[in-house]
Amino acid sequence: MKLLVGKTALVTGASRGIGLAIARRFAAEGASVVLCASRLGTHGKLQGTLEEAVALIKAQQGQAAAVACDLSDADARADLLTRANQYFGPIDILVNNAAAADMILPSAVTTAQRNFMYDLNVNVPIELAQQAMPSMRERGAGWILNISSRSCEQPIVPYRDSAIAAHVISAYGATKAALNRYSSGLAHEVAEHGIYVNTLAPENIVLTSAAEYVRDIARRNPDMAEPVEMMAEAALALCHGSTVGQVCYSRRLVHSMGLSVKSLDGKTLLGNALLPADLDASA
Repeated sequence: MKLLVGKTALVTGASRGIGLAIARRFAAEGASVVLCASRLGTHGKLQGTLEEAVALIKAQQGQAAAVACDLSDADARADLLTRANQYFGPIDILVNNAAAADMILPSAVTTAQRNFMYDLNVNVPIELAQQAMPSMRERGAGWILNISSRSCEQPIVPYRDSAIAAHVISAYGATKAALNRYSSGLAHEVAEHGIYVNTLAPENIVLTSAAEYVRDIARRNPDMAEPVEMMAEAALALCHGSTVGQVCYSRRLVHSMGLSVKSLDGKTLLGNALLPADLDASA
């Protein structure tokens, strides 16, 4: 039984990485998915485009559409939900995945850099949630998932020459800590309307195409990495049902719920969180 049949989801930052993985997993469960990224076409040296992401989901018999929006532009994002609603109807599930991270030592980060990260990582999820909630209230149901980061906690890096990686994510991590707190408060405000808000962060490093800065750490410490399918499965678990105001980590959530992790097309069982060694082997 597909879990999201009849639901429409909007996923930001969905042209690659965790956002695309979540969009694919949702589509496999029957959701119609609107994928949002800053632009059509290529983005610098990063692999994957919005058009390719939509085509991939359609090739797997899913329903998907693309909407380009520069979320750093307040005017451009002001009507994003209205634009997204035009494809498959009102948004039932909003996944705020898009984020900005300037890797700079906390002693050196400028006000402009902090403001840019805070705007993308905190203001944007708040504004998009505010755009989505009126329609969710009318229908008496909705799910908002804000993607956070374990960098909101001070990480422990086992190698001295990699310690700088733990420092340069401080400003980024601070924005995610703010997002966690906001999400918890919002969740308890709107749960009575059937709107369920939570945050989700990877337990470990997810080696997406944008994770070059921490790739070497994961290579030397395989136990510090996890497959992107883990995040997708955890996101799915939080975007149906009635979980309220949780700040979750992927592997812990999947483990606590006794869930099996599937491939992004939903067809293959990759492993069970109760057997983490199996999952590590499948990464």
